[in-house]
Amino acid sequence: MPGNRYALPEPELFQQLDSSTNGLTSEKASSVRDEIGPNAVAVGGKHTVLLDLLHRCRNPLVIQLLVIAIVSYLMGDIRSTVVVGGMVFLSVFLSYFQESRSSRAVEKLQKLVRTTATVLRDGKEVEVPLEDIVPGDIVILAAGSLIPADLRILSAKDFFVSQSALTGESMPVEKNAETNQPPNRAPFEYTNACFMGSNVLSGSARGVVVETGARTHFGAVAQKMMAKREATSFDLGVRSFTWLMIRFMVVMVSLTFLIVGLTKGNWAEALLFALSVAVGLTPEMLPMIITVCLSKGALMMSKKKVIVKHLHAIQNFGAMDVLCTDKTGTLTQDHVVLERYVDVTNRSSEDVLRYAYMNSFYQTGLRNLLDRAILAHTELDVERNCRKVDEIPFDFRRRRMSVVIDYEDRHVLICKGAVEEVSSVCENYQVDEDINPLIKLIRDDLMDEYRHLSADGYRVLAIAYREFDRTKQTFSVADESGLTLLGYIAFFDPAKDTSAKAIEALSRSGVAVKILTGDNELVTRKVCRDVAMTITKVVTGPQLATLDEESFGRTVEEANVLARLTPDQKEKVIKTLRGRGHVVGFMGDGINDVLAMKAADVGISVDTAVDVAKESADIILLEKSLLVLEDGIIEGRKVFGNIIKYIRMGASSNFGNMFSVVGGAYFLPFLPMAPIQVLVNNLLYDVSQVGIPLDHVDEEYLAKPRRWNIKSIRNFMFFVGPISSIFDYATFFLMLYFFGCIAFKDPSATDAAKTHWEQLFHTGWFVESLLTQTLIVHIIRTQRIPFIQSCASRTMLFTTVAVMACAAWLPYSPLAKTLGLVRLPAIYFVWIAGFLLVYSVMTHFVKTWFAKRFGAS
Repeated sequence: MPGNRYALPEPELFQQLDSSTNGLTSEKASSVRDEIGPNAVAVGGKHTVLLDLLHRCRNPLVIQLLVIAIVSYLMGDIRSTVVVGGMVFLSVFLSYFQESRSSRAVEKLQKLVRTTATVLRDGKEVEVPLEDIVPGDIVILAAGSLIPADLRILSAKDFFVSQSALTGESMPVEKNAETNQPPNRAPFEYTNACFMGSNVLSGSARGVVVETGARTHFGAVAQKMMAKREATSFDLGVRSFTWLMIRFMVVMVSLTFLIVGLTKGNWAEALLFALSVAVGLTPEMLPMIITVCLSKGALMMSKKKVIVKHLHAIQNFGAMDVLCTDKTGTLTQDHVVLERYVDVTNRSSEDVLRYAYMNSFYQTGLRNLLDRAILAHTELDVERNCRKVDEIPFDFRRRRMSVVIDYEDRHVLICKGAVEEVSSVCENYQVDEDINPLIKLIRDDLMDEYRHLSADGYRVLAIAYREFDRTKQTFSVADESGLTLLGYIAFFDPAKDTSAKAIEALSRSGVAVKILTGDNELVTRKVCRDVAMTITKVVTGPQLATLDEESFGRTVEEANVLARLTPDQKEKVIKTLRGRGHVVGFMGDGINDVLAMKAADVGISVDTAVDVAKESADIILLEKSLLVLEDGIIEGRKVFGNIIKYIRMGASSNFGNMFSVVGGAYFLPFLPMAPIQVLVNNLLYDVSQVGIPLDHVDEEYLAKPRRWNIKSIRNFMFFVGPISSIFDYATFFLMLYFFGCIAFKDPSATDAAKTHWEQLFHTGWFVESLLTQTLIVHIIRTQRIPFIQSCASRTMLFTTVAVMACAAWLPYSPLAKTLGLVRLPAIYFVWIAGFLLVYSVMTHFVKTWFAKRFGAS
């Protein structure tokens, strides 16, 4: 985008664009459109249903299960194929349907830009579709218009625009046709430039289009948004755990296949058993458990005015330890109010308010945001006592305007405008009823007071007046002289009442808040003071631009107020914080926030945001308040806590079981468990875990951000997993020597007897394995004493008790023969009850020791 086009003389500009003050001809416009393409901005496409499902099948766990299902089918094991295929189907489709439902909740939000704009074609004003606008078009702008492309202003009258969606600046910005522009200004600092995505608040203007579509500032941001998003904290955590389990599974399955093949001599049977072990080792329910946990979290959050677009963002929400947020509309109310009206000594003055009100009330034309803020003081009634006589309109050279009214038997000229310009035409100042000469010393003191107000973050205007005899009926700019300075009016975007409470709550939850804004540092400091936010360090965009990478990282870590940032700088701040080990959320609603939202672990927007911001967000708030975030953060931690429960339980249980499988396969004269029994055992265990998403999470776990810690999971698996092997081997020896299964080795035993002893052994370990790993869920799910200090949810209690009951019932059920199970002696359950008691106590103590030694995660 050639920035110097805003500083070029108009004839040279029109020559570059091959245009004129009468605009383009229809033929020329059509030719340019064919050459450069439509004035359209891409905001992201959608995958087809098939592509979306295929993308979800790229998960390594899903691929592994699909391979196992295919091999099982080729081996003729249809039962295994159906079981494993069903798990894949549920996991993939449940995730797809939930995210589709969430996405539909935001699809109907309105478009950012209008579909038509008024341009000059063939010398006439016509409405054309937005996408048909081309460089060189002359655009007609009025109050309420959206800027359809990047423009250079040719003429303007009382022209104010809002660039808050682009820059974060909540105050209206004055635009004019001034050609004397410094060539090296930042684009948004050109007073004769308007940009796609901003809108007209008041006045009228004509401008020539200099850039369209992807070449506009808006379009450049949208193009960057289309780039592939970096993996978030949640993505990296799931990926790390998945590959940890896959590597472990490959080693153990290969070892099992070789041991069974070499010791039993039946390689086909060894392959089927190894495949069953592979399923047993694979946390195949992880995608489904994650999706159900996240779906439940999304449902709960929707009740709290939070729409989740991307399910994975919920866990990132809970893990977030740094929240970066824009100032406007988040900490503030996103509307301008007249906050102070003071005399030149900075004391509140009703006279200043009344004169300012009369000026705004009687001026003609469209009123800007500042006028509307003044006129909000409806308690003032000026119509009964006043009559308008004349008006001296505003212009950008004088930067002031005046109205003349008949007031108290005099014609009073009331002037309002920029402090420097108004004070330059004042000869006196007034305090109460006293009027004194405005000598240089006093003028300097008054300007210091104005600068003090500006430093407090206020937008300041001056109010002055001059009285004339009633015989004078016409007035001009020349009459704006010899005025008496009455005082100042100061405007501000006030802080929300809830902001201080929200920041305190976030801090209590372990989340540091950083303000990233395009607004200036003075205004931002004032907002931070108003919301009782302690400022650790303030840094501006120009200051950051001079730093090397190391200094940049150190500075953004230390500072919690970063002002005058460009969109690229916001993005760099987010990436730097993530690179330094933080889980970062960014909350914004403007075009200038999009890059930062995309770079964050979790992008947060609101339903009133611009479309491009909503498109890049993971979470959309129906209420633009930090207070809403606290509930979402806690819900995210609950979700993550329950996901970690499943991972810890599954990883430690599977690790222990494989010790038992490998050992049993080596020294037993038969397989420790039949392949179908391994699959059914694994399936029933997975069923017992379906209550996890609805389980309670201890309060102390929710007190601080929680993140993936693969090292902690691996250590937990190594320390807790082998405990189950102790009781598996105890069961092996119980079945072999107490219940006589060792008789299988007796050379005189018949085939029927051998089958009986083998099935009895299989049944004994099948029941013990299922009972122990299901019961132990209640021990591992909490750091407290289970059943006494912390009890599982009713759903989880029901599923675990039901599965344990099913395990005890299956040997006596009609399914026993199909599964190769036989009846167990009653004394067996006495032994198992003892095993369960000792196992639970031992696991609790090891778990408690582990938390003290390595920390709870």
